[in-house]
Amino acid sequence: MAVTIKSKREIELMREAGKILAEVHEKMADKVKAGMSSYEIDQICEKIIRGYGCEPSFLGYDGYPGSVCISINDEVVHGLPEKNKIIKEGDIVSLDTGVIYKGYQSDAARTLAIGEISKEAQQLIDVTEQSFFEGIKFAKAGNHLYDISAAIGDYAEKFGYGVVRDLVGHGIGTEMHEDPQIPNFRQNRRGMKLVPGMTLAIEPMINMGRPEVCLSENTNDDWTIVTEDGSLSAHYENTILITDGEPEILSLNK
Repeated sequence: MAVTIKSKREIELMREAGKILAEVHEKMADKVKAGMSSYEIDQICEKIIRGYGCEPSFLGYDGYPGSVCISINDEVVHGLPEKNKIIKEGDIVSLDTGVIYKGYQSDAARTLAIGEISKEAQQLIDVTEQSFFEGIKFAKAGNHLYDISAAIGDYAEKFGYGVVRDLVGHGIGTEMHEDPQIPNFRQNRRGMKLVPGMTLAIEPMINMGRPEVCLSENTNDDWTIVTEDGSLSAHYENTILITDGEPEILSLNK
């Protein structure tokens, strides 16, 4: 699949998809509380997305059974909605979800603190979010794709964190996952040149410990990716647009 350059009409549709997704995340952040199951969270998220007249991007994608990936503590991504998986005070919970609006996709993730969390956990969340913003300083026409990757990884690694290497960001448009793949760590090459009209999902996944990840040992779960060393992991993602100037963050309401 080649990298798609979006027309003005497509960009408008992706702006609307992003605006809706930003509102979905804002509403979810208010609703997720200790004592809820990840199944409940998924049901709420699907209802909110459909309330905007959108389809949940993730539901049924490659067989995924939910509308939002709910990853708790050492779960990096793709945590499943389950009735017996209960959110507790002190947990950190990553919500990764997407919407389809008139055929166009937006994808974003946030990591939430549930009640009082440790200073170390809060720093991990904050650094993961900031690493995204460090990366998109380079998301400008004329720069190269891996300039973004290097800035994300270099920032997170300054704190001694492990930057996940097995999972990457991606292009996005009518498909959730389009070319190019976007690593979150420094590469040996600069990558393709960025041009206006590219839409990208930039998503640092940062571990408090080592960068290695693996599939959950739960035999009924072919989805959930966890840190190999059991350390906490945080995830922050937005869909962005490359313009003639500064990048536009489509899935973050100003």
